[in-house]
This record gives sequence, structure tokens and C-alpha cells, in this order.
Amino acid sequence: KIRAAMRRVLRRAEVLPAAWFGTSVALLESEEIQNWSGTHSCSPGRVYHPESVAEAAAIVSAHALSKRALRPCGSTLSPNGIGFGREGEAMLNMALCDRVTRVDVEAGTCTVEAGARVEQVLEALAAHDLTLENLASIAAQQIGGFVQAGAHGTGATLPPVDEQVVEMKLATPARGVVSLRPSDPDFAACRVGLGACGVLTEATLRCVPRHLLRERVEVLTRAEAKRRHASLLRDNRHFRLMWLPYVDAVVCVTNNPTLPPPLGDGQGEPPALSETERLSPLRALLVEERRARGLEARVDDLNFAELRDELLKLAPLDLDLVRRVNTAEAEFWRRSQGVDVADSSRKLNFECGGQQWVNECALPAGTLAAPTGADVQFVLDLLALLEAKGVPAPAPIEQRWTSESSSLMSPAGPRPAHPPNPANLHSWVGIIMYLPTDDPAQRDKITAAFDDYKRMCETLLWPRYGAVEHWAKIERPRDPDHARLVRDRLRRRFPTDAFDAVRRKYDPDGIL
Repeated sequence: KIRAAMRRVLRRAEVLPAAWFGTSVALLESEEIQNWSGTHSCSPGRVYHPESVAEAAAIVSAHALSKRALRPCGSTLSPNGIGFGREGEAMLNMALCDRVTRVDVEAGTCTVEAGARVEQVLEALAAHDLTLENLASIAAQQIGGFVQAGAHGTGATLPPVDEQVVEMKLATPARGVVSLRPSDPDFAACRVGLGACGVLTEATLRCVPRHLLRERVEVLTRAEAKRRHASLLRDNRHFRLMWLPYVDAVVCVTNNPTLPPPLGDGQGEPPALSETERLSPLRALLVEERRARGLEARVDDLNFAELRDELLKLAPLDLDLVRRVNTAEAEFWRRSQGVDVADSSRKLNFECGGQQWVNECALPAGTLAAPTGADVQFVLDLLALLEAKGVPAPAPIEQRWTSESSSLMSPAGPRPAHPPNPANLHSWVGIIMYLPTDDPAQRDKITAAFDDYKRMCETLLWPRYGAVEHWAKIERPRDPDHARLVRDRLRRRFPTDAFDAVRRKYDPDGIL
């Protein structure tokens, strides 16, 4: 009788009675939701905010009975709005399911609900002198998206973050709540499952002892970056490069575990210059450009990212201005060279700038023992292309590395018909254009310019290097021919038939 009543209520699009879930379920109707950069939005018919895993599972079951679409979402940070459903469909936001339910110090694991933010998990682990092995750049990510979309940090011997999952629970339309471990045949398909096999409700993550990292920032030339590439990968636990278009400058950031107190936090060789002196090239340029336009020149209260945004806001697609901003940024980094030590949770999360269009791809790069150099050559070719075509590309082009994931749908996962090999090396390359203005016409122009920038990479570089996009950065194709191109590329790179078989097992009606 209850199941029949649930069908009737969903058919009438009424609010699900709270009594069916044990406690009240927060629900909003006709709410427009935007991603963090304001580049994507949707207007779902309803948004569920369950306060427990049991409530989330009951909502999934109710939608399965009526075969009504339901899309799980988290912090809506993804550049492409991967957690958004179609207009009018229901969404399930796990933000209130954010508890760290267990920390097992002896086993070195923690069990968390999918709505918990990375920063919450790190805070809970710190009380037990534990932390996560590697982090993506944004601490506000929820664990559900952190895992399901295939987030990654950097380090040639460290896999993407999905490999930290040693057990997970999914609320599935067909099988109810299922618990999966690495020994289960469906685990590799469901771990980077994109919310398509079930709603991730809980994950048990592998932890490591809490530790300090010694961070070194130095600025290399492009030739130096290419020459030192293999040794930097080999000699550093965490390593990333920030390439600056139109400037022969590559910011190299390395992080390595170091000694605890008495030296402790803050040890090292900090930059010789004060923050004011380091920011002065950007501040001077902003004063000059504002005065030339008859604008107020006061800039003292702006930080690095804010200064860059304010500069680009003046003329975001003017090539000469973009060159000058990148040159000033290079000087900022030269003045910021030095060594600092802090907790790994502080060093592995970093400033990503303001609202932006961003695209990121992953490409194979050999092994740590025998790197091919294709990763660095990819960026050098990209720089040559954009500089020859006069693309107004701001800094940085960011490059990171991971080892291979065993998840079927990870962009750093094994190639079809190949077993996963943790010795394999993958490089992640991100391009960017900032959206520093609220003016719709100007944002539309930046969007069109970025689309051209990305399509240049997609057509001239990705096929040559075997690159594939990060799941949270794939934009919906705007025409049928491009849609076919994207589908064919994904089918060649991923075992889509195997993934679809698992998806049909847990969600045969495709409601997710």
C-alpha cells in the first residue's frame, strides 16, 4: 500500500510525506541553481536535502518506483555543472549528510557521509593525527563529487583521489543500498561512477599520518622546465608547473614531507621581499591601466587573485593587456620564490582565482622510470599554437601529474583491454579564461573566445597525444557533429560497454 501511495504522490508531483523517511526532509521547489563560476544553471522541479543516509536511500527508492528522474548533486563546484539534471527534474543534494561517522586509527581509515566537505574531513582527521594522502585544489568539495567525478591532486607516485576509497555505499534504484569493496567486480566501475550507477551515500577512505610539507617555489625558463622535468617528477612527492603564456617563465611548485617540530610550521627560507613588494608589479600595472581609463587608482587592499581579476576586467580579450598582466604575474612569482613549511592540508589546497572557464585533459606520459616527455611537449606545442594565433590566454596553464587509477572511468585509468598499472604516469593540463565581470555581453564574448581556445586544443593536440577531458570539464556539445566527435573519443578511451552493463544492473530505467 505504501509503495502504491508513493507512486500516486510522485505522479502528482507533490512533496513526499516526511513520515516515510523517519524525519523531515528539507525540500525546495522551483529553485534556480548555479555552479560556482556562474557558467551553468538549472531549475529543477524539486531539490531534496535529506538529513540522513536512510532518507537519501528512501528518496532514490521512491523515484525508482515511479521511474522519475533524480540527479545527485553536491557543492555545484564543477565547471560543467555535472551534477545538474534537466530542467524540471528532481535533484538530490547530499549537503546535510556530512558526518564523519568513524575514524579507525589502527586501520588508517575514516568513514564519511558523501555530503561531508573535504575540509570537514581534514579537520576531523587532524584530531587523530591523520590526514588524506592527496587533495584536489578546492577544500570545499564534497566527498561525493571528490570521488565520483574523478578529482586528483599531484604527485607522480600518487593516484587520483578515487584510489583512496576502500569501501563505498551506493543507494541504487534497482538493488537498494549496496556496499562495494575492491574485491567486488563492480567496484572499479562504480568508484568514478559520475552518479550514474547509484547515489554515493558513504565512503571509507584510506588515511595517512598527518605531516608537514616543505614547499619550494621557483621560476624556471621553458627550456629549464623541459630539461629538469624527469628529475622533478622523480625527486618530489608533489610537483606542479604553472606555465605563463607569452612569457618565458614557468612557476615550479614542489612539496615534500619534512620534519615535525621543533622546527615545525613556518620553517624554511621565505621570500626575501614583503607581500607589498611582491604584489607591486601587479598593483603598478593596475594603477597605470585605471588612470589611462580615467578610473580610481586605489588598489592597496587587493590580493594577488583580486589584482589579476581587476586587471583583466578592464579588457579581458585585449591581447596586449593579457600579455602585460602575464608579465606582471611572472614578476610576482619571481619575487615569491622561496621555501615554506606548513601542514599538508594547507599546502595541497591552493588559490584557483575567481569565476572562470576552465578545461582540463589527462594524457599518458610513460612511467616514472621512463617518462616519455610527451607531457611537457604537449604544453610547449600548446604555447606555440596560442602564441602564433594570438589567443588572449591568461596565466596559468597548469600542469599536474598522477599515477594510474584502477577505476574504469578515470581519465587516468587504464586503457581499454589493458590491466591497471600503478607504474603508469598521467599528466593533467588545465587551460583557463577568467570571468571577472558581471556584464552579460562581455561574459558571452569571453565564453566564445574560450570555446575557440578549447576547440583548438581538442582538434590539434588531443588526438596527437591521446588526451581526454576531465569529467567535470566536458561541456555539452552544441551541434550534432561535435557531439559525435565527443562520443567517439569517449568510446575509444573508456570501456563504455562494461560501464553501461554495470549501470543497467543498478539503474535499469536510467533515472539517474
